[in-house]
Amino acid sequence: MKLYDVLANITNKEDFARLFEDLCTYQEIENMEQRIECAQLLLSGETYNQVIEQTDVSSATLSRVSRCIRHGSGGYSDVLKNMMPNDN
Repeated sequence: MKLYDVLANITNKEDFARLFEDLCTYQEIENMEQRIECAQLLLSGETYNQVIEQTDVSSATLSRVSRCIRHGSGGYSDVLKNMMPNDN
């Protein structure tokens, strides 16, 4: 079974959490969470300096996240924009 197939069949947050706790180290999970937070902030219009100040992320990591948002497959934008609150 392939990773994406397994993930696509998980239907609740608790199962995701348990799988990731077994699959990844604590630091890997923290790093992924930090990248998601950075992407959310960038997509909401925050500047690089604001994101670094709020998250304490390295400029290299932030640059990678930004590059993925602008030139990647669209994963950050497609998934996170649907989850972000609207400021209407």
